[in-house]
Amino acid sequence: MLVEQTRDGTPRTWWLPRAVVRLLDAAEHAETQWIRTARSRQTSPAATEPPSHPRQTEDADSRQKTSTKTPTASLRPYGKELEGQLYSVLSRKPDTSRKVAGWACAVCRTAHATVLDHCHEHGYVRAPLCQSCNTQERPDHLYSNDIRVANRYTRLFHTDSGHWLRHWHRCPGCRARTTLPLPHLAAWTAHTACRPLRPTHRASGGRKPCGALRVSWTGSQNAARSCLFTVVVVFCPSGEHRVLARVPYREAAERFRTWLAETAPVVAAAAGPDRLDGLPDQPRPVIVDPSGEGLELF
Repeated sequence: MLVEQTRDGTPRTWWLPRAVVRLLDAAEHAETQWIRTARSRQTSPAATEPPSHPRQTEDADSRQKTSTKTPTASLRPYGKELEGQLYSVLSRKPDTSRKVAGWACAVCRTAHATVLDHCHEHGYVRAPLCQSCNTQERPDHLYSNDIRVANRYTRLFHTDSGHWLRHWHRCPGCRARTTLPLPHLAAWTAHTACRPLRPTHRASGGRKPCGALRVSWTGSQNAARSCLFTVVVVFCPSGEHRVLARVPYREAAERFRTWLAETAPVVAAAAGPDRLDGLPDQPRPVIVDPSGEGLELF
């Protein structure tokens, strides 16, 4: 969504088409990969080429130490200073961006934070993140109710699941209800809960999973009884597999609570319905679904 602040103080907004949002996300991902590749190429010759003189070795070591320590010395670890605050309030303060730039990313803890990540369902601030982590934890298409579960979800829900679960539960609303935002819960349902249902095909090295998983949903988390996840297989070579499972929202949330207690017991111990003090009765979505059907998905 684009916002223009006019001279009379009245903002004008435009909704971007989904194709444009997907194109911007792809361009942002390509730019991040290009920067990483360029930095690795710059550092690799310096590490492999031996200096011609001992004096040069000392100078190179001193420059390397200062160059590695200087950026990290200015990074300030995030210590829950913004916990429980609403993003809609902080985003209007002029000094918010300056404060965010002074923190280290709350997930990787190695890069400068550039954005203030927040829960789009409850409106609470999670933590400052760098651009790479903020892009990685976002579903493929944020403004769509149809997500293709790519390979990167392996890191979110398996390899580094503890870090991401702790980050998502920085939102008091998700932590009190022991759940995830609707797009993340849908991706988790397809990637983790429905993985055993995924068919396989014969391959040279044995059998490999068929196609790719995709999950869509109808309804909203605000009406849990009518919300339904549909997990399908796409890009099947034979085209014979389609719908794998239809999981109601409440069943998916209950499965997630059980999995959370086994995967991240510390995160699960800090969650629960007894943490509802100070929370609003109704969620405060930041972005309203623009489909015109009145479903506030995010």
